[in-house]
Amino acid sequence: MGISQELHVIGRPLLEAQLAHPTVRGIAGGDLPDEVFRSWLEQDYLYLLDYVRVFSRLAWQAPDAHLSTLVDLAYSTWHEELDLHRSLSAGFGANLGGAKKGPACAAYTSFLLESAADYGNGLAALYPCMWGYSSLGRILAENPPAEPRYKAWVDTYADPAFAALSERIAQMIDDVRPERAEEFFLEGMRHELAFWDVP
Repeated sequence: MGISQELHVIGRPLLEAQLAHPTVRGIAGGDLPDEVFRSWLEQDYLYLLDYVRVFSRLAWQAPDAHLSTLVDLAYSTWHEELDLHRSLSAGFGANLGGAKKGPACAAYTSFLLESAADYGNGLAALYPCMWGYSSLGRILAENPPAEPRYKAWVDTYADPAFAALSERIAQMIDDVRPERAEEFFLEGMRHELAFWDVP
């Protein structure tokens, strides 16, 4: 079993906790109150701006075989995930440009940016977001919400192309075999769960 598969095993309880979280259940049911998703959308927009910076910091350290994946991830985050947030913002009355980081967002992005000072630790720290959202998207897509705004969110993370990028990060972790992978992965998973408690 590769390191990434071991991380999936230890991360599964925290993934299940996300699936049971009221915010995720509201997205799944299509009945999450607009004001809750609006707040989440604003926070996640700010998070993703720093996520692009994390990919860029790791790309600077990456071996040649990994460089294209990190560049692709920075590109897809900027042009696809952030575009999703921009497209949804008007429907929820979100103020992406004027949003301020809440405590969960600030703690998570600080953790990721600091972790990215070390290549292996940085990969393990960012993997919970990739693996978690790919898993959530796949699971929620089995019975997608009828509400079109929430269905668009589910469809984005259920996309096979997104899953392929997540699998590529898993392979990169297996290549590097960071000694502290479990520590950084679990800390990232805890931040993922806390992020659903929108301010």
